[in-house]
Amino acid sequence: MRRLLPLLTLLVPLAAAGQSLDGDTHALAQQLLRQTPDQMADLGQGVVVPLWRGHDGRLLMLKADAQPSIPVRQGDAPLTFQAVDAGSVVSSTLQYGLDPNLQIHAGVSEHNWISRGPRVIGSEIGATYNLGRYSVGLSVGADSTPDQRLPRVLPGATPGVNGLPDFDSSAQLNARGRVAVGGQSGIDLGASVGRIRLLPGNVLGINTLDQKALSFGVDHGPLSGTLIGRTMQPALPGGFYGDKRWSSIDLGVTLRLPWQGELSIGAQNLWSSGSSVPTPSGPEPDQSRTPYVQYHQDL
Repeated sequence: MRRLLPLLTLLVPLAAAGQSLDGDTHALAQQLLRQTPDQMADLGQGVVVPLWRGHDGRLLMLKADAQPSIPVRQGDAPLTFQAVDAGSVVSSTLQYGLDPNLQIHAGVSEHNWISRGPRVIGSEIGATYNLGRYSVGLSVGADSTPDQRLPRVLPGATPGVNGLPDFDSSAQLNARGRVAVGGQSGIDLGASVGRIRLLPGNVLGINTLDQKALSFGVDHGPLSGTLIGRTMQPALPGGFYGDKRWSSIDLGVTLRLPWQGELSIGAQNLWSSGSSVPTPSGPEPDQSRTPYVQYHQDL
């Protein structure tokens, strides 16, 4: 008993300090919960892993994402994949915030078809300046098909990119802009200028195509819509279609559902002009009107 008295005497100050610390910790936790982070980034779907954050607002993060391929893509929409050949897109992006308003990013992606066809490997590097209500971004991107070395032999042998089964690679300059209208609405604008390279021996008889794309998107709460226009023409005159120009408009509407699902409805080549003349291997490029309905569920 005599040994317990000194021990209890030592524990009384510690218990009092523990009660004081518990109260301060609770208040500190409540204060942290009420605080607004220095920088908010709308990363969409995917997994985000913060790697480093500085006291001045600089932030380094890694984002990994896997989702189905949506025929009508957001933003600049430099490339389009046929709805009937829809597959999945896996992407990884490294993002670094230089300050609360300026962010740079570099990422890679892989597009795979459900049944067949070559992979399309993409890469992009760019920067975004965000002022809250307004944001603007510029990026440079490239896409290639490392598994495809020869053009198709039979009609429909491989899925196509931009309606071109003989697609080999592309490079483009992209611009994006967004204006927030109220708390749950916004307007997105995008533009892309680039060049597409075709496999040798293609039906068109040309090596490269110049492409331009413009997009206009509106979103309000869980509902969003995108209208995209594209134009392709030979980079140099000559070949079977040296003076041809192919234009098309895509339209898509997406509804985000309360149970983390997405329903997309739209049509590719809702309007098109400059349809190519049929050849022994089929039309080049394919501009047939294709309605689609897609559902995506996050697990």
